[in-house]
Amino acid sequence: MVKTSIPSGRKRCRPAKIPAATPRTLDFDHPAASATVAPIIVSNHLAPAKTTAVYDSYWRFATERQRVFYRRALGSPWPWTDNPVMAVYKFTNAYRASDRVSQYLIRKVIYRDDLPNSIDEIVFRILLFKLFNKIETWERLEQAFGPISFADYRFDRYDKILTKAMAGGHRVYSAAYIMPPGSSAFGCKTKHQNHLKLLEMMMAQELPEKLASARTMQKGFELLRGYPTIGDFLAYQFVTDVNYSEVTDFSEMDFVIPGPGARDGLRKCFADTGGLSDAELIRLMADRQEQECERLGLEFPSLWGRPLQLIDCQNLFCEIDKYARVAHPEAAGLTGRTRIKQKFSAQVQPIQFWYPPKWGINDRIAAGAVPNEAFGLSCPDAANPQDEIA
Repeated sequence: MVKTSIPSGRKRCRPAKIPAATPRTLDFDHPAASATVAPIIVSNHLAPAKTTAVYDSYWRFATERQRVFYRRALGSPWPWTDNPVMAVYKFTNAYRASDRVSQYLIRKVIYRDDLPNSIDEIVFRILLFKLFNKIETWERLEQAFGPISFADYRFDRYDKILTKAMAGGHRVYSAAYIMPPGSSAFGCKTKHQNHLKLLEMMMAQELPEKLASARTMQKGFELLRGYPTIGDFLAYQFVTDVNYSEVTDFSEMDFVIPGPGARDGLRKCFADTGGLSDAELIRLMADRQEQECERLGLEFPSLWGRPLQLIDCQNLFCEIDKYARVAHPEAAGLTGRTRIKQKFSAQVQPIQFWYPPKWGINDRIAAGAVPNEAFGLSCPDAANPQDEIA
């Protein structure tokens, strides 16, 4: 596998601690405006596309969110930001692979020395984990069966454990996204039974080998998209997860599918798309990340030299949609949602960050290196975000 190197012209990394944000009382919890109007155009610099104030907040949010990531990773005390919106509400990381569930998938599901590493076994584990997308469900199955493997899989055994968990009042699915029940395709009474049957269908039709033979991420997406209950959003998420493994080696800059949340964020960032599709706008963001940060006077702290990829820019549109509900209540999206549901609650257990080895950044993490750009206290307009809030 070819390792990803630090792009030329980037600053060297250095081991050090990021200064913590200034501690203060955070009593910010403004309700969003009850009515929304069209966002004000603030820039034509991407003409014919026209951007709004939310567009600039996208880059400020991404920069500050990544600095929060580094402050937490280095053990700085809470609060990790002076931005009251980000301090109060829950937002995913700027890089998808840094989120807790993705980190668990990479370290505890994919790259396990004690588990079989054949293509079938790796893809089976990934899809089993992602169908539920819940760490506790995976651990419940491991507690029942020991090491998870396709060779030892039996429908009735897995069904029994999951049914028992649900009867005990435990959730077996994550709330991150909704899995269609699949009853019309597989005819089982419960959702988890249908998804186990879906997994069996995938394995019986040799999906792992087909994914391994796919030459592009789009082809991998199309293979997954062809299965019952798997729509565009899930197929894109699943092919991204498979691509964390050594089964495939697609570039994350090859292909993107905007999800529903990203489309809402796009509408808030662009008053006029200039004829570009949602996918083209996401690519524009990935291609222009350095220029846009320079324009705004931001120093974005990359993921140990890895720039934002299409999947990350797509996810950031989901997050800016949520952020703008409070910071830019005048900006209208597609769904009309006006509140952020989830409040931030710090996880007690720290994460030892580790990424797909083919990215070539784990050695830098082990050496204690941190990108120089992470050392800013706060990005411009983020230290005093009241200026952004109506």
